[in-house]
Amino acid sequence: MILRTLSRPLAVGTAALAAALVLAGCGGDDDTASTTIASSSAPQPSAAKTSSPAASGEHNDADVTFTQMMIPHHAQAIEMSDLILGKDDVDPQVIALAEHVVAAQQPEIELMTGWLQAWGEDIPEMGMGMTMDHPMNGMLAQSDVDAIGAATGVDAARLYLEGLKAHHAGAIEMAQAEVDDGMNPEVIALAKAIITAQQAEITEIEDLLTTL
Repeated sequence: MILRTLSRPLAVGTAALAAALVLAGCGGDDDTASTTIASSSAPQPSAAKTSSPAASGEHNDADVTFTQMMIPHHAQAIEMSDLILGKDDVDPQVIALAEHVVAAQQPEIELMTGWLQAWGEDIPEMGMGMTMDHPMNGMLAQSDVDAIGAATGVDAARLYLEGLKAHHAGAIEMAQAEVDDGMNPEVIALAKAIITAQQAEITEIEDLLTTL
């Protein structure tokens, strides 16, 4: 299946994915945010480049669940970031963080999609919106995503940062479950990279929130 443009919201198209979302939970710290972003960008692109698209070797249900869940999780982070990038009244450091999120997570979506294709597993569908009445694993309700889009300036930046912090915390929980229960070494390596990178970004987000 062909992935559509990720600046648009995401819809999860399979009952299996919805069930998986119930079971589990979506990439530096220095004197400036721009320095932090540069230092935290290495793990995620590196993981994508060094992993085989086919995720060679055996895999188990945990590997499948992780990839099926992390694709829409990443896509919502990209949607949130695209909303911030479409504004001209947001702090440049917040803009830089949003640019990094898109640059890091888009290749990971493509990587995980390749794995699911190779395994013959269902791939989450990209569509015109993800509405979650009971958000889980750090994902935002669509109304919260819409609020980011409607806000301006400092309000938009704060909503984005607070939402992204919760979003990253959920991703770390999902990734840790993969590290604990997964089988495929390449999928586990990506999960470890996500934990490292997104924990660093949580620290960065907390620093940015004190400056708004």
